[in-house]
Amino acid sequence: MANIKFLSTPAVPLEMHKVRIVQKLTLIDPPARLKAMEKAGFNTFLLSNADVFLDMLTDSGVNAMSDNQLAAMMVADDSYAGSMTFTRLENKLKELFKMPFFLPVHQGRAAESILAMTFVKEGNVIPMNYHFTTAKAHITRMGGSVEEIVIDEGLKTTSTFPFKGNLDLDKLDHLIKTVGTAMIPFVRLEAGTNLIGGQPMSLENILAVSKLCRKHRIMTVMDASLLQDNLFFIKSREKAASNLSIREITARIADSMDIIYFSARKLGFAKGGGIILKDKAAFEKMRALIPLYEGFLTYGGMSVREMEALTVGLEETMDEDIISQGPQFIAHMVDRFMEAGIPVVTPAGGLGCHLDAKAFLSHLDQTQYPAGALAAALYLVGGIRGMERGTLSEQRNPDGTEPLAHMELLRLAVPRRVFTLSQLDFVIDRVIWLFQHRELVGGLTWEEEPEILRFFFGKLKPTTQRPKALIKAFQKDAGTSH
Repeated sequence: MANIKFLSTPAVPLEMHKVRIVQKLTLIDPPARLKAMEKAGFNTFLLSNADVFLDMLTDSGVNAMSDNQLAAMMVADDSYAGSMTFTRLENKLKELFKMPFFLPVHQGRAAESILAMTFVKEGNVIPMNYHFTTAKAHITRMGGSVEEIVIDEGLKTTSTFPFKGNLDLDKLDHLIKTVGTAMIPFVRLEAGTNLIGGQPMSLENILAVSKLCRKHRIMTVMDASLLQDNLFFIKSREKAASNLSIREITARIADSMDIIYFSARKLGFAKGGGIILKDKAAFEKMRALIPLYEGFLTYGGMSVREMEALTVGLEETMDEDIISQGPQFIAHMVDRFMEAGIPVVTPAGGLGCHLDAKAFLSHLDQTQYPAGALAAALYLVGGIRGMERGTLSEQRNPDGTEPLAHMELLRLAVPRRVFTLSQLDFVIDRVIWLFQHRELVGGLTWEEEPEILRFFFGKLKPTTQRPKALIKAFQKDAGTSH
């Protein structure tokens, strides 16, 4: 990785690429933003992108492709069966992950569905370091339950521990002895953990979990959607892995797992996804579901152009200069927020910068959805779209009670190779202003609440008229329509 030192300015991340294609952005004025937010039911998922200035909702499917990826798309083989595009992608996955079998799917949640339908039965327990919304939904839909056993440090918003996504081995061992191996079809690892701030797992922990599971003959499954950030953190934070290449770390992780699935909307700078595995019998069980739910076995719901881009993107993921970019820019934001006294998840993780909404809006009760309220407020003052990762992202218990999330986070995702440093500094400026006027941010309550995955398309409303007061104060201070 390039190590650049600035001689006359504070250290800042440096883009290791140049921009050759641009897309115009629009910053509408605050009153228009309020109308857009009201129409969206104070749910940033329902905003029209035409009304968004900087879209930091997710890094999923919105990363910028390289010149080599765009060039590869022009040689795609669109044959329905026997496509050479599929063969190139399959060979690249075998090369990097050393697993013989590959099933293509249109994105990560399709892989989760197929895995759940194949392996999860009524009453099963799925241990994992931490859940992801769709993964949990597919498991519970099949009658299983999720046991989160991330290390205690993982649930601390502020910390210096470098691998907060690690799974607690003692808790896993106790759980196996309590429920029995017959009730645990697999242990799921997420590298890194999305809902607790993109926090990584260490290579040491991954290998230790694998060893324990193999002792009990329990299958290991890894969600590798955020693997590229996790690889960088292993290389840069784990002393025992510092002399390993990214390619070597990838191979060691893959060797320890039975199944790896991923969303290429995150891993590989493209769109699509897949399941790679070692066991032929498990492969044949899942294979029958691909034509039923995805598409034929040589495209699985992906376009061949995206598959060609993914093949190149996976190779680019082995380049430390490329995968270091996201974590470095996220760390820049975290450092600036810490300097300003703004509560933020530390250490800086992958995927994006995560504001601690519970501390940011300490005057709001958790039942007023502070992370959702903060997401709405940041859009109002900056046209910036972030994503709530807290209680709104949970699902009500069967008795209708509200399960309060461990953390209330506003995720400001940093899509790879998309934003400039000045744009991120604009975000930082708006967040600092909002923190200084945080008493003007009120809570939210449901107006339309879906039963499943409510955070995607539910609608809310403010508990007070504070949005108008917030905009009035912002316009007064900004001295401009923006």
